[in-house]
Amino acid sequence: MTSSRRDLLKGGLLMTAGALVPNAIAGAQDAAPAAKPAVPERPPRLDPDLVREFVIAGHGKLDRTRELLDQQPALINATWDWGGGDWETALGGASHMGNREIAALLLSRGARMDVFCAATTGKIEIVRAFLADDPKVIDLKGPHGIPLIRHAQAGKQDAIVELLVARGAKA
Repeated sequence: MTSSRRDLLKGGLLMTAGALVPNAIAGAQDAAPAAKPAVPERPPRLDPDLVREFVIAGHGKLDRTRELLDQQPALINATWDWGGGDWETALGGASHMGNREIAALLLSRGARMDVFCAATTGKIEIVRAFLADDPKVIDLKGPHGIPLIRHAQAGKQDAIVELLVARGAKA
């Protein structure tokens, strides 16, 4: 019995000192291919126009934000790419606009809190924790390149603005 190199590679056969192991050849030809790990079924992608509308609504349209979430709860953490790596969620829009009411709605529905939202909504202990973990957080930019201190200013969070200025942020 002769085997090609392809047969050896496909079957994962062993060669010892140039001699084929006959039982390995027979077993390899009978073996079933290894099962691939199952990939869970995923729902279809969200409609990009709906995502864009939701992110825009999150900047200042409370009723529309609520309506879209009621219609499609999966929008809660959807992001829109404005281009050039400028990704934004509805919560990101609410945060840099200082819209605490929309931010509260989104958080109550499961949006992910981040340091920009914490600065806007007055969560000073969260901002302090971020800064304690990494002082460079003070220089982070949110959507559209908006710095952390501007989020605190938009939310009228004077104590957080003072904290950031004391740590070196430019007001």
